[in-house]
Amino acid sequence: MHITGRLLRINLALWGQFLWWTTVQLGLRKPRESPARRLACLLERLGTTFVKLGQGLSLHREFLPDDYVTELQRLQDHVEPFDAALARREVERSFGPIGQVFASFDAQPFAAGSIAQVHHATMPDGRAVVVKIRRPGIRRTIEQDIRILRWFIRSVLWLIPPARRLRPHDLVDELARNLAHEIDLRQEATNNQRFGEIFRGSLEIRVPAVIDKLSTHWVMVQEMIPGRRIDDPALAAQGPRLARALVEAYLWMFFHEGVFHADPHPGNLIVCENGRICLHDFGLVGFLDRATRLNLVAFMLAFAQQDADWVLDAFLDLGVLAGHIDREHLRMGQEEIIRDYARRPLGEWSFGEVFMRVTRMGHGHSMRMPHHLLVLMRAMFLMEANVRRLDPEFNLVQGLFTRAGAVMRDAEANNPVVPVDRLKFESLLLARQAPRNLGRMVHELRELAQGWEARTWRDERARGRADPTRRLAAAVAALGLYLASTWLLVQHPGAEALGMPLLPTLGFAFAGLLTWSSVRKE
Repeated sequence: MHITGRLLRINLALWGQFLWWTTVQLGLRKPRESPARRLACLLERLGTTFVKLGQGLSLHREFLPDDYVTELQRLQDHVEPFDAALARREVERSFGPIGQVFASFDAQPFAAGSIAQVHHATMPDGRAVVVKIRRPGIRRTIEQDIRILRWFIRSVLWLIPPARRLRPHDLVDELARNLAHEIDLRQEATNNQRFGEIFRGSLEIRVPAVIDKLSTHWVMVQEMIPGRRIDDPALAAQGPRLARALVEAYLWMFFHEGVFHADPHPGNLIVCENGRICLHDFGLVGFLDRATRLNLVAFMLAFAQQDADWVLDAFLDLGVLAGHIDREHLRMGQEEIIRDYARRPLGEWSFGEVFMRVTRMGHGHSMRMPHHLLVLMRAMFLMEANVRRLDPEFNLVQGLFTRAGAVMRDAEANNPVVPVDRLKFESLLLARQAPRNLGRMVHELRELAQGWEARTWRDERARGRADPTRRLAAAVAALGLYLASTWLLVQHPGAEALGMPLLPTLGFAFAGLLTWSSVRKE
């Protein structure tokens, strides 16, 4: 009966919102509040699953208007706490009588979220800690709400078939996966410990330690670190230093570690008494594999070089666009964005905004943002907003180039040169991948040669014109020239002609001719 009542409540609320929105769009009603604000309030009233649905939707800047993004992001700060008696019961279910675990336990939570709430406590040895407690019964509620949400979407798609292009079922699948991770506090404890290792010894960043013996799937205990929110006006004098520290920390996570704290709103960034920034709440973590990191560097360098074709190629390499695309339309749109930014001071550049605008431009071209890029875009926006608040004069572009250069130095295997144009960038990637690619090509050529040895040729003339030995020799020579030219480009470019390094350019040209001769049809 409970799920039936919940089903009726959710359907009445969502269909009521849809009908209200329709009357507003038709001009039949003058709203007292914006549709975005009304939707956010509705999701908040429906509980945890729908709060998380709203937060997940707020990631999708590629098709959601800015006012909806703003309102849905605010959902994180407006959740009522659950009863203190339930909180004590959950702690005792995990660790036994609360008086034997803590010297003191504050029954009144000091923070409440859609997944859990947090209490102050003191350990028997006097250490101040915080106790994060998951909402009781949340797993069962989420499973029921997900089923109800799927039923609702089926009914919407039956009435409005064009809505299928938004692929709402994928959003629900994404929501279900993310919630399964977020409600598991042991997973958050593991994330917390991982970031503690990343920033061990850092003079600028701190991560609170988790008390491993006091962590379960529904309760997590960690050390209490006092301080001020990073947006506290009392920290204004430290703004420039804090901005630099925050940017450096995030660029280290983005481009070196490939894992990052994905929810850097001011409530999760606390400035300690010694000036270090303490990162809190690792329920939402983003991941970037090496290929994505390199493609992201390419995207940033391409945009800074104002090369629209390279921007588009890097964007495609990130796996954002699929199917048929109107390349010329997208390139022209990117040129417009580039011209817009060319008129701005470097201090006003925002790669989060650039990424969002390019993404929105691709809407309608079989575009679907992978979840890890949505999380990255959210983190980038929040990080940049904090930096602007701390130091309006901070040059984010300069900071990004510093870290991009470090990534490329790693790719160059100790070569200190920082490439700034596309030819060097692509050549460095080729040089890094050359050993693996060479091994694969030699293996394929060996198999091909064995096949040719077993083949008999019917026509002597055809054999003369399509001699496999000649093709094999040309392919091997081309490969050698590609590798040699790449090495010359990176190590000793030498003399130039028409702004291009002469010897590497000639090498690439001859390699291209040999490649053509080895693959062309007779």
